[in-house]
Amino acid sequence: MALQESTLAQIDAAVRSAVDINDQWAASSPAARSALLRELASALEADRERLVGIANEESFLGTARLNGELDRTAFQLRAFADAVDAGEPFAVIDDEAVPGAPPAGHPRLLRVNVPLGPVAMFSASNFPFAFSVLGGDTASALAAGCPVVVKAHPAHPGLSNAVFELALAAAQRSGAPAGVLSMVSGASREVGVHLVRHADIAAVAFTGSYVGGMALQKEINARPRPIPFFGELGSINPIIALPAALETRGAELAATLAASIAQGCGQFCTSPGVLIAYDNAVTDAFVSQLAAAMDSQNTHAMLSPGIRNAFNEGVARLNRHPAAKRVTTGEQNGEKHPVPNLVLLDTGAFLRDHALREEIFGPSCVVVKVKSSEQLLQVLAAIGGSLTVTVWGAEGNDAETMSIVRGAIRIAGRVLFNGVPTGVAVTRAQHHGGPFPSSTQPQTTSVGLMAMQRFLRPVALQEAPAWLAGRGGIPL
Repeated sequence: MALQESTLAQIDAAVRSAVDINDQWAASSPAARSALLRELASALEADRERLVGIANEESFLGTARLNGELDRTAFQLRAFADAVDAGEPFAVIDDEAVPGAPPAGHPRLLRVNVPLGPVAMFSASNFPFAFSVLGGDTASALAAGCPVVVKAHPAHPGLSNAVFELALAAAQRSGAPAGVLSMVSGASREVGVHLVRHADIAAVAFTGSYVGGMALQKEINARPRPIPFFGELGSINPIIALPAALETRGAELAATLAASIAQGCGQFCTSPGVLIAYDNAVTDAFVSQLAAAMDSQNTHAMLSPGIRNAFNEGVARLNRHPAAKRVTTGEQNGEKHPVPNLVLLDTGAFLRDHALREEIFGPSCVVVKVKSSEQLLQVLAAIGGSLTVTVWGAEGNDAETMSIVRGAIRIAGRVLFNGVPTGVAVTRAQHHGGPFPSSTQPQTTSVGLMAMQRFLRPVALQEAPAWLAGRGGIPL
């Protein structure tokens, strides 16, 4: 399907439609918001076969993966509906008045949450359902009471249009106001820039590359009134393999890690990009097992020619580095399916050369063998902000293990002690974000029920009149 390029007038009209109903949706009841979210979930499921077919034609991700992703998207929508029904966006902290002079005495204060306003949401290429038109950013913003203007991703225009048309009909059935969800599209830089520069956009949510995210951040910072930018920019998600784990579970962990690196053709923001282990015979054996497991992986076509070209260039640049030793055997070729790539790197070079720590979006991983826990912590510090860090073999309650875990927590938004980072549960305790550069707002998450807090702003109401206090502090 040919990509439609929205004109500046069409972008302005989409934002205007969101502005026109902003106050109405901000003051909407829990029943109205949850009705919309549940209707959207049901509409996706009812049109599953057609939507998955379109998505597979555009993304090559396979029907099994895409059906699972559609299930996740519907689950997210209903999870936020449940949170809305439970009153979470409407929570109030009520500090009753205390007689007397401060600091003990104080007037009555109500702390309430108010929606930020129209949100510009940039769809991601690698999750055509779960991080796209009706993905987690859209669901959480609608749950918070914010209308959403979606920027469709050029990689799946057919699916974006199909889902948006379905969403409009679902919104009408639920009784939601027209304009609660709008969409613009286009591959040009101008479309995205005009959207984030628009004076009536109150916040921006983005999932994508570091380069793209920083370009948007620059535009937002240049606005006369800068606004929140919730950018999830990916990371290399280090795996720390301590000796205890490799000695007892090496073969199992090698198979698990190889599958994680190749899953989705490595096109996940949580794909493991670096393995850190101690320089010893156990690690050498594990690396050989991992290389063999990666050589046996079957990959599929990547999301776009541009992503495939970037992967090829990144792998070629890594493999010809003088400090690199490639340990997988497959060779990249002109076929659609990329070959998984595993490289041993000299630790000193990894610490010195920032290019060796950059994400390669695809099935590629580097191994860094360290001499000590001090050097391991230096490697973590050099990696910097990451969405995840995984620590295998941390069961021992000793000073060295604790220092490694502290180092992991210092740089990551999610620390795993078992399994692999691919696969992000949609739960209340989930945190999908991390220190910069993995995300622009490390205190917020783009996955899980706490994601709606991004789009709510606290306001303290002091000695509010009875009519306002009785409505939870939000004028209807």
